[in-house]
Amino acid sequence: MVAIITGDIINSDQYAASEWMDVLKPYLGQQGETPNDWEIYRGDEFQIRTTPERALSMAIQIKALIKSIKNLDVRMGIGLGSETFVGSSVSQSNGKAYQRSGRIFETLKEQKLNLAIVTGDDDKDNTFNLMLKLALHFMDDWSTVSAQMVSLALTKPNASQQEVADQLKIRQSAVSQRLKRARMDLVLDLLAYYDENLKHIKA
Repeated sequence: MVAIITGDIINSDQYAASEWMDVLKPYLGQQGETPNDWEIYRGDEFQIRTTPERALSMAIQIKALIKSIKNLDVRMGIGLGSETFVGSSVSQSNGKAYQRSGRIFETLKEQKLNLAIVTGDDDKDNTFNLMLKLALHFMDDWSTVSAQMVSLALTKPNASQQEVADQLKIRQSAVSQRLKRARMDLVLDLLAYYDENLKHIKA
């Protein structure tokens, strides 16, 4: 079983591509090789191949990275499932994961949603997507400061608030406030729930 994330940058036409590309590309470069594991194409669209275990945290990390640039956001569809054909690039490969990711991504604009997942298990999908819809109420509203804090917290999950404060040259109390404002506790609860329920999903 693999996971495919298909996405595009919202409001990308208001910025030079280098502004968001300089944030997204280094992150994707740490996750694998292009074009086998990830690809940016058609200007502002991208596709990433990863493991089901990492898919949701990766999508939230990408959202946090992009939202750390004022007025930008990202729309992503996650598909879990089989991979039946490996092409010369991720966008030319195929299988249920690719089809599910592409199909759900195509419906997001119409649904006015920025993140959804299809696993092939309807009951799980309904619950996951209801939780994502609720989480998007605050994630879509992250300020650039909140988004930066979430990105940092996901990158260094074991760092203490004091270590984060030292890195940002702010007080530990400011780190605590920013994490609260970003609802980082709920983000971690969501990821924990996803991890727990992923065990019961078959390819």
